[in-house]
Amino acid sequence: MSFWRKEVIDFALGQDTELRMQEQKAWIAAEPGNARPYYQLGLLCRMQHQRDAALGLLLHAISLDPELAPAHGALSEMYAASGDLERARHHAARAEALGDPATAEQLRRHAG
Repeated sequence: MSFWRKEVIDFALGQDTELRMQEQKAWIAAEPGNARPYYQLGLLCRMQHQRDAALGLLLHAISLDPELAPAHGALSEMYAASGDLERARHHAARAEALGDPATAEQLRRHAG
């Protein structure tokens, strides 16, 4: 890995992600019943390869708002990546029913 990638680009991206994570945590503290910051923080954790934290946050987001289609889509992607196609299909179908068909289409195309 080059110096620029390792020392400059990855560092800058990590700093920005950490700042965004802190913003979401502050939003959660201010509005603990709002599903959106849990969803956003879940995506950021996923980017940081914090799978368990991401799953927990996304599941909490849909417990607060079962109609948050993007959270169902993200859960579907995570479950599909881990090989849990039953859960992946469940969340993809839920996202599709809520107007977000992308994950369901992707599963049909790639997972059969």
